[in-house]
Amino acid sequence: MVTIDNYLDTHYIHRSNWLSAAVLGANDGIISISSLAIGVATASSLREPIILATVAGLVVGALSMAAGEYVSVSSQTDTERADIEREIQELKDKPEEELNILSQIYERRGLKKETAMQVALELTEIDALAAHIRDELGINEISKANPIQASIASGAAFTVGGVLPLLVILFASLKVWNFGCIVSQ
Repeated sequence: MVTIDNYLDTHYIHRSNWLSAAVLGANDGIISISSLAIGVATASSLREPIILATVAGLVVGALSMAAGEYVSVSSQTDTERADIEREIQELKDKPEEELNILSQIYERRGLKKETAMQVALELTEIDALAAHIRDELGINEISKANPIQASIASGAAFTVGGVLPLLVILFASLKVWNFGCIVSQ
């Protein structure tokens, strides 16, 4: 039997929070570590300084990406919490106005005025806060920010992306350094 939970689990949108961080991390790893290796290669004809710099860049970059992603997503989470607290207060202070806001949201989505009000009333009776968090604020389980998950995804992806240029440096046969360009044997 197919349930809505089974149906939702098959979509990629559930992975979008950490997937976005991972794609950015991998891209940054490839670009940053390649650029670092090229920069050091222009100043040295020895392989060891290039390897040392790329390994150091890999470690520092992964930690930086992970920390930056954590801070970024944490600030998003803080904003979500603040908006939810504000919504709780608004539901206490002006429940009729909040009901009308919810009804207007459903009207803008295409429901008739009477139907929109009926939906707003029924959802408010079940869980007013959940309805407002989902439909007014646009926060749901799929879009909810997870700082730890995004941080791990970003740092790990940076590492994977950054290992690619490091592997080239480790295994490429280098003969001549000419104006910062590597000429293979």
